[in-house]
Amino acid sequence: WAAWPWKYFSPREVACRGTGKLVVVPELLDRLDVVRSRFGRPLNLLSAYRSPYHNARVGGAPMSRHLVGDAGDLAVVGLDKELIERLAREEGFRGFGYYNTFLHVDLGRRRSWGREKWNA
Repeated sequence: WAAWPWKYFSPREVACRGTGKLVVVPELLDRLDVVRSRFGRPLNLLSAYRSPYHNARVGGAPMSRHLVGDAGDLAVVGLDKELIERLAREEGFRGFGYYNTFLHVDLGRRRSWGREKWNA
């Protein structure tokens, strides 16, 4: 992986957690690297690409952006989640899912869900 061009996220983090298959969408990783750089602290990428099998196993949406590899779930526990969200928006992420412990970001169409739980 010496030629891996992304500074903050490794192939292991991007690969499917269920099958180990690595699907790389450079635009996702380019933008995530900028978010991480601007945030100034480590960000844990909980999920990026998911195989159809793994997506179904974890209860992912049938048309999840994880299936094409242009989505990421970023851990937010103990971090400034409002700042992470703002940086992700500024870097061009369009899909946002708000969960208690993570923020879903993706490059799909503009939409969001779960915002009411974000600050609960």
